[in-house]
Amino acid sequence: MEKIIKKNWNEIKYDIVSETISRKVVYGKNAMIAIIILKKGGIIPEHSHESEQITWIKKGNLIFEIDGNQYSVNKDEILIIPSFIPHKAFATSDTIDIDIFSPINYNLIH
Repeated sequence: MEKIIKKNWNEIKYDIVSETISRKVVYGKNAMIAIIILKKGGIIPEHSHESEQITWIKKGNLIFEIDGNQYSVNKDEILIIPSFIPHKAFATSDTIDIDIFSPINYNLIH
């Protein structure tokens, strides 16, 4: 039987990615969830990964650029990005982004 794990977001420290981006992550065997805090002007450079990514904006706005198209994702909106699709994002305001990855995005783990 697999081990049951319980965590509390308030006990997980944020990793400082840059002056404008911080995040905390929790992962199991096959999936990962991340809370990403972006200050206005924060940029996530273009990248891709094996993981399918489900992005849920809890506060603010991110503009994603994918395959030459722009997708503005606002509070309570969700964007689903398939595996291996290059994408980048820009925060037009202070933003709270919840991302779900499957399989685990090992690039986010130290």
